[in-house]
Amino acid sequence: MKNLIALFTFLLATVSVAQAQDNKAPASPKVTVESPDKNIKVVYGQPSKRGRVIFGADGSNSLEKYGKVWRTGANDATEVTFKSDVMFGGKMVKAGTYTLFTIPGEKEWSVILNGTLGQWGAYDYEKVKGTDVATVKVPVSMNKAPIEKLTITPANSSISIGWDNMTISVPVMKHG
Repeated sequence: MKNLIALFTFLLATVSVAQAQDNKAPASPKVTVESPDKNIKVVYGQPSKRGRVIFGADGSNSLEKYGKVWRTGANDATEVTFKSDVMFGGKMVKAGTYTLFTIPGEKEWSVILNGTLGQWGAYDYEKVKGTDVATVKVPVSMNKAPIEKLTITPANSSISIGWDNMTISVPVMKHG
């Protein structure tokens, strides 16, 4: 009888631990955010800094390298939806959903909207760069304190991207 009780207790503990592990939040949860006027929606995987160096030169131990295409998030490539035509950093972009890539730099970033959806990361970017819809360069602002989680914030007139010690902002205006 003691063995049966011990076995039952062990099985119950094992199931509890397994359930607790299943309920843990993913390391980079999927986040959906919209601008206040609902014209811009962004869906992205939200990685955390967790003590890592995020941006740096090629050859450094940084997670993302200056001058290299980045999916601007984690897991699936980030997608941006515009419900109406917009001027994205001064470039005309039709209403629709686009993949967002960036090329981080120390002083400025290139921000790319690409027409090929359903991408994982930026691994195939070279194959799909012919479907780029707009590329704009924006200056970097250095943050006073590091931002722990990648944060993409669509406002009614911009999309801001902030992580670690850098933030960028792309002007976005409704067209027409």
